[in-house]
Amino acid sequence: MRSYIVFLLLFSIKVAAKALCRVRLEWLREADDPWSGLRVLALLNHTSLFEPVFLAVVPGRVLWQLATHGVVPLADKTAARPILGRLFLLIAKHVVPVTREKDDTWEEVLRQVRDPEAVLIILPEGRMMRRTGLDLQGNPMTIRGGIADILRAMPDGRLFLAYSGGLHHIQAPGERFPRPFRSAWLGAEVVDIEEYSGELGGSECAETFKVAVIEDLTRRRDAYCYRNG
Repeated sequence: MRSYIVFLLLFSIKVAAKALCRVRLEWLREADDPWSGLRVLALLNHTSLFEPVFLAVVPGRVLWQLATHGVVPLADKTAARPILGRLFLLIAKHVVPVTREKDDTWEEVLRQVRDPEAVLIILPEGRMMRRTGLDLQGNPMTIRGGIADILRAMPDGRLFLAYSGGLHHIQAPGERFPRPFRSAWLGAEVVDIEEYSGELGGSECAETFKVAVIEDLTRRRDAYCYRNG
C-alpha cells in the first residue's frame, strides 16, 4: 500500500511542478536510455526544499522505482518539520531520518541500499546553500563523504548526477512561500558506478576513495552548476 501512496504523491508533484515551473533538462553527456539501470541519483547544488520541482522531468517509470525500491536519507531536522517533514517522509519506499553524525542512522541507510534493487536519492552536500552562497553556519558548501560510502555499498549500476542551476529565485531557505511560474535549469549525466569507482580507486583505502570522490564531485559541481537567482 505504501508504494502506491508514494507513487501517487510523486506523480502529483510531477504534474504540479510541470504546471507551476518550467524545468529545462540539459543532458551534458550522451547516453543510451539514460534513465535505465539507475542505482544512485545525486543532486548537486542544494539550494531549496522545493527541489522536488525537478520531478517534472523524471519519467514515471523512475517514480515507480522510487515508490517500490527508493531509499532517501533525510536530515532529521527536516523530518521533524510539521508539514514538509511529513511529505518528505513519503517521497520513497524507505525514507531514513539521519543525523549529521556517522552513527546507526547512517548504517541503516547503508543496510537499505545493499538491496540489489534499491535506488537511492542523495544530496551530497548535506545542507542547503543560503543566499550568501554559504551554509546556515556561514561555511562554504562542500561535498560530504557519505556518497563515497554509498558507492562502495552499491558497486554496480549507474550514477545519475544532476546539477541544479539553483532555486533561490523560486524559494530560498527561510522563505515561507515559493514564487511560481519561474524557469529552472537542471544539467544531468549518467556514469557507470563500477567504472567511476575504479577510476577513483574504489578498491583501495576507503578514506582515499572518499577524498577522490569529494574532489571529483566538487570539480563537476563547480563546472556545471550555475545559479538562476
